[in-house]
Amino acid sequence: MLWIMRFSGFFSAAMVMIILSPSLQSFPPAEAIRSSHLDSYLWLPSYQVSTSRNDRFSFRKAAGFRNADECGSADNKTTGVCDPSLVHVAITLDVVYLRGSIAAVHSILQHSLCPENIFFHFLVSEPGLETLVRSTIPQLKFRVYYFDPEVVRNLISSSVRQALEQPLNYARNYLADLLEPCVRRVIYLDSDLVVVDDIYKLWSTKLGSRTIGAPEYCRADFTKYFTAGFWSDQRFSATFRGRKPCYFNTGVMVIDLVKWRRVGYTKRIERWMEIQKHHRIYELGSLPPFLLVFAGRVAPIEHRWNQHGLGGDNVKGSCRDLHPGPVSLLHWSGSGKPWLRLDSNQPCPLDALWAPYDLYGHAR
Repeated sequence: MLWIMRFSGFFSAAMVMIILSPSLQSFPPAEAIRSSHLDSYLWLPSYQVSTSRNDRFSFRKAAGFRNADECGSADNKTTGVCDPSLVHVAITLDVVYLRGSIAAVHSILQHSLCPENIFFHFLVSEPGLETLVRSTIPQLKFRVYYFDPEVVRNLISSSVRQALEQPLNYARNYLADLLEPCVRRVIYLDSDLVVVDDIYKLWSTKLGSRTIGAPEYCRADFTKYFTAGFWSDQRFSATFRGRKPCYFNTGVMVIDLVKWRRVGYTKRIERWMEIQKHHRIYELGSLPPFLLVFAGRVAPIEHRWNQHGLGGDNVKGSCRDLHPGPVSLLHWSGSGKPWLRLDSNQPCPLDALWAPYDLYGHAR
């Protein structure tokens, strides 16, 4: 049976490659970018093949990009981040996940009809990454926002996976405070995904009266995201009374920042994190507070925009196939990351779909 399961996985990957083949063509030769001035803290993380301190963390220079003719001209009266014609995308940047973040950005640019109209908001908790991003994708429109880990350090409780306890995972809770007031809407994306469709389609999602939009998964067992103590205590479980809560993955969200700021959702999320410190009502990192505040109050987005779980579960990170249906975004949520598996020569079949967007390269 093992060979049948493996064949099934490879078949899934092959079929997706065929469907997406116009967008997955090989990219032009890339120029190596060496960031020697970052060596003081950008040593190769422990997952890299080589651990020599003489190795430099480097990325190849991305190919140039430009808008299609039908994109129209930018607003000449408004420049910079406040230009109303821009699509705003927020992603975290840190050394461990930097390779994934760069690949995510690269994939968005490759599939966008109007890549020059995309503005990236990078959330960081360490200095120096701005120079590396700018040298890798020189044309990119972006700003870097420092998120102080101390803001949430005392609110974070232990999780089933240590990576879920990192303060930067909680930066998404503070987008409304970090980004400029003129930014009225933003797409938040995790660092372990690639977009294989025009992101403007996601940007144009109608939220109606809702504050956030995301693909919902109402067949998932919602009760498992909280402890037995949560469900048995009416002080906590009553929060879902009158709602039909469904699981949604917070790695892909469209957020109305105007409504978020007006209601003050950051404080509501922080309140649940404070309760968690005293009553242990969940086990999973930054996800449950979002579910507590928003589940049952989410504008539904097509599942094609978050084919999640490709990183397996939170422990083993085993290989998985795609969910049935069309694909616009591939998400390696879970403990298995495609760059780690590819480097270890133990990739899952679908990791081949991430590889074309990888700009990482050892210095020569």
